[in-house]
Amino acid sequence: MEYNLADLFESVVDAVPGREALVYVDHPGTGAERRLTYAQLDAAANRVAHHLLDAGIAAGEHVGLHLYNGVEYLQTLLACLKARLVPVNVNYRYVEEELAYLYRDADLAALVFDAEFDGRVRAAAPKAPALRHLIRVGAPAEAVRGPDAVAFEDAEAGGSPGRGFAPRSADDQFIIYTGGTTGMPKGVMWRQEDLFFSGLGGGAPTGEPVKSPEELARRVAAGGDGITFFPTPPLMHGTSTLTAFIAFDFGQRVVVHRKFVPQEVLRTIEKEKVTSVSLVGDAMLRPLIDALRGPLRGTDCSSLFSVSSSGAIMSDSVRAEFQELVPTAMLLNNFGSSESGFNGTATPDSGPEKGFRLRVNSRTAVVDPVTYEPVAPGEPGRLAQCGHVPLGYYNDPRKTAETFFRRDGRRWVLLGDMATVDEDGIVTVLGRGSQCINTGGEKVYPEEVEQALKAHPDVYDALVAGAPDERWGNHVAAVVQLREGAPEPSLDDVQAHCRARLAGYKIPRRLVIARQIQRSPSGKADYRWARAVVASPRGAEDRDEATAPGA
Repeated sequence: MEYNLADLFESVVDAVPGREALVYVDHPGTGAERRLTYAQLDAAANRVAHHLLDAGIAAGEHVGLHLYNGVEYLQTLLACLKARLVPVNVNYRYVEEELAYLYRDADLAALVFDAEFDGRVRAAAPKAPALRHLIRVGAPAEAVRGPDAVAFEDAEAGGSPGRGFAPRSADDQFIIYTGGTTGMPKGVMWRQEDLFFSGLGGGAPTGEPVKSPEELARRVAAGGDGITFFPTPPLMHGTSTLTAFIAFDFGQRVVVHRKFVPQEVLRTIEKEKVTSVSLVGDAMLRPLIDALRGPLRGTDCSSLFSVSSSGAIMSDSVRAEFQELVPTAMLLNNFGSSESGFNGTATPDSGPEKGFRLRVNSRTAVVDPVTYEPVAPGEPGRLAQCGHVPLGYYNDPRKTAETFFRRDGRRWVLLGDMATVDEDGIVTVLGRGSQCINTGGEKVYPEEVEQALKAHPDVYDALVAGAPDERWGNHVAAVVQLREGAPEPSLDDVQAHCRARLAGYKIPRRLVIARQIQRSPSGKADYRWARAVVASPRGAEDRDEATAPGA
């Protein structure tokens, strides 16, 4: 047995076949749900795996998952791993041309998609020449059927529930496509063994990684159940998928909703006694706070042990609000990426005053992006990780060469985040280099300014971007969503608030009030949208703005 995700999952199934593995709330608020034990989920995945193989999809070919959260998502993902097919996540927000690009770039041979996306798939699929097998989940809403596709229930019914698969390898691949928030999405190619240790903590993210593949099942058999993981972002983002697999490696239970509906999330926490929730920053935590202060006041969240965020920061002010409402929960700002898995967790003193400070693992360093040598304490550099790192970007040798390097006989990945490290090894993340604002030669990282803005009592959400400036090249501009009923602050008000927390050159020179901040379904910042808003002379029609000249 090797460190192969399907082999490891099957070993857990054999150790605790009757234990509940997955709870899916089909339509939040209706009470409709599905519950599968480990044995039932295993058999369901086997059926889809055999269907794909019977349909002529060969080991090593790529299968797209163009789906909302649901049993079918995790079932298909496991099916791909079992059959040695390579799963590829598809962003369900993409429109025709974006989908056509991803289908082609990923060389998809098969696609499993929700019927809701029937029209987009019908338009994009003919532009992907390798795509030859489609499976539709649910019935098309339109009277006219979309592309020829096998109904998921038929695919499932026709496949064998038994295993009987070819031997697998630690080298079998798993591809995670990036969100494309800073450019076209890229497919990060992971060996499954590397992903197991970097993204899943070697079977024990908070403890000692297993020393052999067989040890995982022994740990599960010796331990109990009672832990319920609830990944609330879309499974199409790596964070949620990896959270589900961490739970499976522990032999514990996973709860998923089709979509993020704050009030229903809280009802499920209470009903299922959820112990661990994962989300993405303030964009998901704030609506939970609003619900707990309003219509869901009194909801029992005492089972919650941890609330973790990855992909965006839970700001100090928002964390404090949630902690007041749910004092038993530990709030964790985790840091990682599609290219690195998990890097570290924010220190208790991390915040607007000291910055986003991380205690990183032993494989993470801050290096000079040119020489790849470690930087001196206090000097800026780029985050990098060694050891269990991806193979590179699919279909992109140029970007792979720019991002992956060797040093001291080890393979490294150079991440997009600028950072410094202090004498004690604590890393302060400055922000993504691609989002850095150069204003008169000074560098400003949007995340730092956003933290300060979100500490303002009237600010609900904020994004920061550079706006063109004839004198300075760019100036710092803020797009702000206010709390409901809050008075509209002036630019002077916001600047005075920020001056107590930021150096003068980081203070926003322009303020755009937006009805709603645009983010991805997982809550990640959409900086392309923010740059377009602040670069426009008027902003969008549904926004007002205030500006101030000079320094």
